Amino acid sequence: MANIKLKIITQQKIVYEGETKGFYTEAQDGRIGILPNHLPITSVLEIGVTKILTEKEPVYVTTMGGIMHFKNNEAVILTDLAELGDDIDEVRAKEEYERAKARIEAEKDKLAVIKAQISLKKAIARISAKRNYM
Repeated sequence: MANIKLKIITQQKIVYEGETKGFYTEAQDGRIGILPNHLPITSVLEIGVTKILTEKEPVYVTTMGGIMHFKNNEAVILTDLAELGDDIDEVRAKEEYERAKARIEAEKDKLAVIKAQISLKKAIARISAKRNYM
């Protein structure tokens, strides 16, 4: 069976590069899965976790929005920020989660609430990637 060549790239570095049996990521329309020989697709991504199916154990990567392009068993995810689950400081992510929740409850300004909700989503993605679940 064919594999997929996957790259997850930020402006600073390549966060993940390798062959995979498939992957799942968070698109704007919902969670999508890509397996070898999938039809070509380009999708806008939401803040979430990308689960990469490897020969051994799955690899979890936070992808904080961006775009995903797949064609001819090659996939590229371009994102502003991405982190390998193993590299995430769970204590810091939990603190970020608590701060964002407190800001949502305390804020009256709509824009501030939206920013806090985005921070909350990012914290949830980090905690999920660190704990290897989505």
